[in-house]
Amino acid sequence: MDPKSAISFDNTANAFAYKSDKDLKKAHFLFASMGFQSLVKLGTAVTPWAIRVGLPIKGLIRNTIFEQFVGGETLEETAKVAQKLGGFNVQVILDYGVEGGDYGEEGLDHACDEFIKVINYAASQPNIPFMSIKVTGIARFGLLEKLDAAAHARSGFQGTVHTEVLSPSELSEWERVVARMQKICSTAFEKKVGVLVDAEETWIQDPVDALTMQMMAQYNKDRAVVYNTIQLYRHDRLQFLKDSYNAAEQGGFLLGAKLVRGAYMEKERKRAEEMNYPSPIQPNKEASDRDYNLAVEFCINHIDRISTIVASHNEYSNLYATQLLEKQGLPLNHPHVHFSQLYGMSDNITFNLAKAGCPVSKYLPFGPIRDVIPYLMRRAQENSSVAGQTGRELGLIKKELRRRKG
Repeated sequence: MDPKSAISFDNTANAFAYKSDKDLKKAHFLFASMGFQSLVKLGTAVTPWAIRVGLPIKGLIRNTIFEQFVGGETLEETAKVAQKLGGFNVQVILDYGVEGGDYGEEGLDHACDEFIKVINYAASQPNIPFMSIKVTGIARFGLLEKLDAAAHARSGFQGTVHTEVLSPSELSEWERVVARMQKICSTAFEKKVGVLVDAEETWIQDPVDALTMQMMAQYNKDRAVVYNTIQLYRHDRLQFLKDSYNAAEQGGFLLGAKLVRGAYMEKERKRAEEMNYPSPIQPNKEASDRDYNLAVEFCINHIDRISTIVASHNEYSNLYATQLLEKQGLPLNHPHVHFSQLYGMSDNITFNLAKAGCPVSKYLPFGPIRDVIPYLMRRAQENSSVAGQTGRELGLIKKELRRRKG
């Protein structure tokens, strides 16, 4: 059976069943605004500054971009959104939206405690199989940068963190990072909740990868608990996926791989140009798409050893994953395959996959407005720069509004 006939991403009645007419009109206004690149440029430049200096714009943010892409400021607020999605067989990846800031040790400990709280909450809910963490929430950026530079002095696959470059005080700082990570992963293991470790900028990614692999070796013996995020808009990540698989095979554990295209493209290219090193980003979108689909294929071909999350807003990539499963005679709800899209985007993919019986979730961030600003600014930039994304969202919303009128 050709899944094209079974799964259609054009069914807007399924896609927006959970949204009222008022919600849909609000979303229409927001995506239409994001179509203006100059407006987005101005907004993303001014908003973080306005929040920092305390201008009274929180209400405006809360009622527009925050409401579209974030579950709420607290776990309690977010619970309502999670329950609503659950009514449509859509699961949730909970993401406490804290990332790379200079919070000091106390702040890093606090973030760790919040992550634990999220795990405990997820374990109590029927439709929250995963939560997401950022290592920059529990580790100082500069420390990761120093470890990454040490890793880059060596070539080849990095399975370990090279701590010999650290001073005694930095070494104990790193040990505290590892202890936080252990605490998070051991709680998740105990509570049967998956931990998705987010990708970071390339210049701090190596220690994040190595630490995540260490946790997998420890906790992924019988089932996938810990997942690394692999950004296929980097030209070296398909090979990294294969190297990670070989390491998992040798170590006798399951590889957890969340496949994304990537989120820091402008930033990465700019830094590479300024610091005069080759850009880590693929030469064009076609190369990203090719590697992404090859990565999906690799994971499904090695489904016994890899548990994969197809985290994509690309219709073809999602359809391709379902085709590969069907081709191999595997069920669409195979325990080692999960689909995911960001909350507030690509509802046509999420809700139609759910309708077809695929395990699919919304990546649902939550947290105080000032903490989720970096995340929101990335969403705004993404929707204004990804060719066709905003147009596609708008087209589907318009189609559904017309259908409801009719």
